Amino acid sequence: MGSIRRRVGRLRRAAARRAVVRRALAPLRGRLLRGVFLPLRGKRSARLLYAAVLDGQTLNLHAELPASVRSAEEAVLLLGRGRTLHESLARVSRDRSGRLLADAAVLLGAEAGGVPVPTGTTRLRLRVGAGRGRRSYPLLLVDGPHTYQGTTRPMAASPVSGDRYRVGRSFTGSARLRRSPAVPGAEVVDVHIQHARIDVSVRLVGLEAGEPWCEFVASGRRIPAGLAEIEPGVWQAEVPLAEMYPVSDRREHWDVLLHTGERRPQRVARLLHDLSDPQRVLAMRAVVVAPRKDSLMSVEPRYTPAGNLRFTCRRVDETA
Repeated sequence: MGSIRRRVGRLRRAAARRAVVRRALAPLRGRLLRGVFLPLRGKRSARLLYAAVLDGQTLNLHAELPASVRSAEEAVLLLGRGRTLHESLARVSRDRSGRLLADAAVLLGAEAGGVPVPTGTTRLRLRVGAGRGRRSYPLLLVDGPHTYQGTTRPMAASPVSGDRYRVGRSFTGSARLRRSPAVPGAEVVDVHIQHARIDVSVRLVGLEAGEPWCEFVASGRRIPAGLAEIEPGVWQAEVPLAEMYPVSDRREHWDVLLHTGERRPQRVARLLHDLSDPQRVLAMRAVVVAPRKDSLMSVEPRYTPAGNLRFTCRRVDETA
């Protein structure tokens, strides 16, 4: 066990060092991009004015065509590696200043009915046609990703598969689509508090189901709960509220853990969302129940800042 912890510690320290190096080189990379590569490649590339993956699985691009392109009857976005290319139609328009612009929106992921994207890096190019002529241009990404403020932001992962897509760029500025596999987790589907029990429905993301089971965990207390598959890919756990009754007048905070074989347990959470603060936006009302005879208990379901599902239970004085 100690050797595993040391190995994990070394990996974390190495990742932290790489992040420091990337941050230190970012200003130099930006100066090279604007001072060298943009002047060299600007006339032979379509410049991206906007590029982002919205709703976790839809690639949105807005590009300015090179000044050398006098007219364009059609445009096609090409995604792929080598000879494996997928085509998606783009819309061409001209703004008031006379610039030719192209817009494209592409659904990503075969599981969502979109373009299959392999894990790793995928090239992006724009093919423009006028009459019988066809020519493809690399997409030049000069500005980095946009920052978003407020209660929502672009989803970091696909709500269907949990895979993560983001738009990046090569050292010389060419736009690239990068796909990473889903982070293993247990996604909350539904929470229902009844008079005598709590029902929690979950969906496994990036995990093989095997023979999963749940447990509700508080300080020094554990309640095992079996899982039943209520629909394909969705599992439900039930726990009697009487077993969650606090042992003292202090509040007890219950987390929900999901076990799948030999993997470490996963906290049941809301992972696939576009909220900056799930704790505040996904607030749920507290419910007062009578899990035991002559005993009242308040149950408050909520999400932690990290999105983990948590139930806070406390005794209620009948005279309150």
